[in-house]
Order: sequence, then structure tokens, then C-alpha cells
Amino acid sequence: MCTRLVYLGPEDIVLTGRSMDWHGEIGTNIWVFPRGMERTGKVGPSSIAWTAEYGSVIASAYDIATTDGMNEAGLAANVLWLTESDYPEWDGDTPGLSISLWAQYVLDNFATVAEAVETHRNKEFVVVSDEIPDEGRFATLHLSISDATGDSAILEYVDGELTIYHDRAYQVMTNSPPFDQQRALEAYWSEIGGTVMLPGTNRPADRFVRASFYVDALPQTSDRRAATASVFGAIRNVSVPYGIRTPDEPHISSTRWRTVADHRDRRYYFESALSPNVFWLDLEGIDFDAAAGVRSLALGAHQATVFAGDVANDLVEAEPFEFLGVPASSS
Repeated sequence: MCTRLVYLGPEDIVLTGRSMDWHGEIGTNIWVFPRGMERTGKVGPSSIAWTAEYGSVIASAYDIATTDGMNEAGLAANVLWLTESDYPEWDGDTPGLSISLWAQYVLDNFATVAEAVETHRNKEFVVVSDEIPDEGRFATLHLSISDATGDSAILEYVDGELTIYHDRAYQVMTNSPPFDQQRALEAYWSEIGGTVMLPGTNRPADRFVRASFYVDALPQTSDRRAATASVFGAIRNVSVPYGIRTPDEPHISSTRWRTVADHRDRRYYFESALSPNVFWLDLEGIDFDAAAGVRSLALGAHQATVFAGDVANDLVEAEPFEFLGVPASSS
């Protein structure tokens, strides 16, 4: 599922766009989480625990996981499907973090990519995965993070080990193959040149090549509105038309929604495939104090409820959803 790209423009403009592709209803809603929330890794007695240092705006999946979002420091996190993911065999004693909370852990705790990378390199915990409810499909995800400085990182569990790719140049990520192979694809296609030919299928490797070409080809502009339009145009180009899906391959499915995170202006844009409008939340105007509580925006079945413009006034107070845990006995 999905493509993610980071636009690095002049005058400190940094925008991260992503598409969410899935085979069916993914139950996404928008949530505002304040600072000070107490969380655990949801894997039993050995769960890591933390208190959210930063508030965030996120897009959920099934209202059991954070799949996308940006925090008040301008750090964005996106989880994408990676079929080749292979998590370490968890012993039940090592501090653990349920995969449903991976993106939220990053948003809660870090202002920059460098901070998040350092903590992951220290291996203070291990990500623990399990089957997606009612699907019988093991959740195999990798994580991308980007920040207001334009820094970027991709984190993957392959062959039981966490691999971190950390560099400002790592602007594009899709599903398969693992990121080291995606970089090889980029090297090959850069010799051909996107104005000559680009691969056009909905396969992740082809979407990676197109996204890589377009993120470099987008005009360098200090006009934030134009830059945002360019990023939306690029992420739409690598989306999968609604209604198309490949059975048993969730990474080749219809695009359900798209987001663009403006790291400097702290604006989080959302576009549903079934809605004619883009809407957004200005994080600068949101109260993330613990006393403000949790708020949500219900997007309806298949995210088809129509919103437009700034939706801050449409947020309602809500009880936070319960993140999906992983029973210790299942590992």
C-alpha cells in the first residue's frame, strides 16, 4: 500500500506527500492527540511506556492504529506495507512495542528525524507484529519519517534485523522491494531519464520510479500554495485508480486517500478518493495542551464525508481509540 515522497523547496519549504492504498474499507478517521498522554507498547508486561511530549494530528487505520500523521514540532511519520518485512522473534522479555503504535511512538517522542533514528539505533525496544483483525494477514510494515529540516529516514525490519536508511536524499519510498533495492532501481532509471520513458504500472517498483522522477522535476517555488499543488499532483500520479485491486497483494490496491504534511507551516492536508475537496488542519492553531483533550473528525464509511478548507471547527471531543495490542503468547 502507498507511496511517500518528500519535496524540498526553497526558503525552507518541506512537504511530505503520501497515498494510502488498501484492498477495502480501512476505517480511517482524523484524530488530534494532546501532549501528556500516557501510553504503553501494548504487548503485555514487557511493554515500553512513555508520556507524549508532543501533540499530533494523525490518520488512523480501523481506529486501532496510527498510519500517518504530523506532530506539533513538524515531524511526519508514515507506515507503508512491506511484504518482505521479517521481524525478530520476540522472546517476551525484551521491551516491546506493538506495530500499531510504531508511528505514534515517533510522533509522541521526537521533534527531528535524527532524534528518532538515534533511539532506534540504540535498540531500546523491538517492534512486535501480529495478524490484522478479521483478515488472517500478518501486518508487515515499514516506517518513514521526515522533519522540518528536510531530513528523512526509512526504517525496515528485514531478515529479523532493523535496518535504518537515514539521509536527506531519501525522499521517496513505496512498498516492495526493500529500500536498498529501491535505490538500485532509482540509479538505473536515472540513466534513462523520465522525459524519455517512465514505467506506468501500479506495481510498487514502477510507482517508486515515477515518484522519484517527479519529486526531482517539480518546480522549485517559494509559493507554498503552488508547491502544495505540485506535491498533490505528484502523489496523485502514483496513485492507483479507485476500484482496482490485485487479490492477495494489498500493496497493489486502490488508493483510498492522500495526505500532504507542510512541515514548516504545520499544516496537515487530507484528500479522500471519494470526496471532491481537500481539507486541512493548521496545527499552529490547535491547542495541544493535555487539558484540551482528544478530538476527532469522523470521515464516514470509505472516507466519503465531504469536508473542505480548515476543519478545526468540525473537531469534536472524543475518547481515544484503543491501539491494537499483541498478546505475549502470540509472539
